[in-house]
Amino acid sequence: MLRRCTFLQITVPVAIFRSAMVLAMVMAALSLPAAAQTPRSRPPTAAAPADASDLPRRVVLRFVTDNDYPPFNFLDEDGALTGFNVDLARALCLELQATCDIKMRPWAELMLALKRGEADAVVAGHTITAQALAEFEFTDRYLHTPGRFAGQREKRQIDITPEGLDGKRIAVARGTAHEAFLRAFFRDSAIQAFENADLARDALVEGKVDFLFDDGVGLSFWLNGTLSKQCCEFRGGPFFEPKFFGDGIAIAVSRSDPQIRPLLNTALRRVRQSGRLEELVQRYFPLKVY
Repeated sequence: MLRRCTFLQITVPVAIFRSAMVLAMVMAALSLPAAAQTPRSRPPTAAAPADASDLPRRVVLRFVTDNDYPPFNFLDEDGALTGFNVDLARALCLELQATCDIKMRPWAELMLALKRGEADAVVAGHTITAQALAEFEFTDRYLHTPGRFAGQREKRQIDITPEGLDGKRIAVARGTAHEAFLRAFFRDSAIQAFENADLARDALVEGKVDFLFDDGVGLSFWLNGTLSKQCCEFRGGPFFEPKFFGDGIAIAVSRSDPQIRPLLNTALRRVRQSGRLEELVQRYFPLKVY
């Protein structure tokens, strides 16, 4: 079943892990080929976008999303749909000189709407996985969801590497892709798995662990919020290992509409080149995730 990229817990079987932040299967976890035994700290290079200059113009672009996934999609104090994904969809429509029709659906009905032809695209924080690609097409990635370490501000800086964290106590939510990543690459650390991310974060605040490893997007909000008590900060760089954290967030489109993907990719490229995408990221994310 398709799931969005979120900060929620993921159940991980012994040999196969769920891929990333809540959309689909994490592939081949604890047993990686030798060439993949070093964690990556740079996002994968996206493929060159297709040229859609000769495609027919769309008068209306129909997007669907849900409304309970802040800061990506949510209702503001006036009950209006807003968020990063919503503003991105509007920016794409503007680039394509199309009217934007954005409707709310429950999460479980988003892909059904795409299958039934009730929408042209789903913009709701889906990650690209093999499971998802079996049924749908995706645009180029517009956001990555890396894993990040956090530590207490007053503690001295150390290298955030498997060697640098040898013997260090690291909190993580049990049964998540983040726990799988730690057990694959940080085997000499004292990994402490908690029932959920909140308990893992509390352990860092209370000094029961040296570091916390979690979803970078979720951590950015926690670090900037009241629950962290301003205790902590990001340590080290982001980790983008796709076998654990997915291959980025993209817009889902139907395979039966071959024109929509290159159209949206063209608009995404223009939004990125104009600086509008970076502007949206800075608006909705309080700390640099990358």
